[in-house]
Amino acid sequence: MRWGPHLCLRGLGLSGFIGVNELRRDGTNMTSPLRSWEDAAMAYRDIRIIGDPVLRTECDWITDIDDSVRALVEDLLETVDEDGRAGLAANQIGVGLRAFSWNIDGEIGYILNPKIVELSKDEYQDGDEGCLSVPGLWFPTERAWYARAQGTDLDGKEVVIEGEELMARCIQHECDHLEGHLYLDRLDRKNRAKAMKELRAQGL
Repeated sequence: MRWGPHLCLRGLGLSGFIGVNELRRDGTNMTSPLRSWEDAAMAYRDIRIIGDPVLRTECDWITDIDDSVRALVEDLLETVDEDGRAGLAANQIGVGLRAFSWNIDGEIGYILNPKIVELSKDEYQDGDEGCLSVPGLWFPTERAWYARAQGTDLDGKEVVIEGEELMARCIQHECDHLEGHLYLDRLDRKNRAKAMKELRAQGL
């Protein structure tokens, strides 16, 4: 995710954030998929772009915390640590495991095996959303105003992340990625058709 202009945020610690802004993302080149991180260097990773099968593949649950998972977390944290980026799912850097990182209001974190356990039912948001894997496009996308997810860290301890507006959008967006979905899937018919036309114009 990438911040848009006129950013105004106040943090509530790692357990919650309130944001006022739209989500924006951009992307780079596409390479072959990986199912683990054992054959890749620990580094800032290229972002997979729409059309790459890894983005449409449901990610596997992490059952063992080994060196490859630790390396994945390091790469997620390093790759999301760029001005404007707000979230990054493992399959966006080619790894089909359930993990994502975030970078919101100066706080960078990660979660393994995240599962959304609560969404606001009566309050929602419909601001513009973008995606690093769908470069150059932003469309109104309806999301719950509040979201709460549970998972674990590298020590197997429970992690809970929650927040309103921007953090809630980030949680929902990244968890969609881990299910093999893109935010484009949530667009209304008119905006989805417009998005597809723009992607074709980019050769994607």
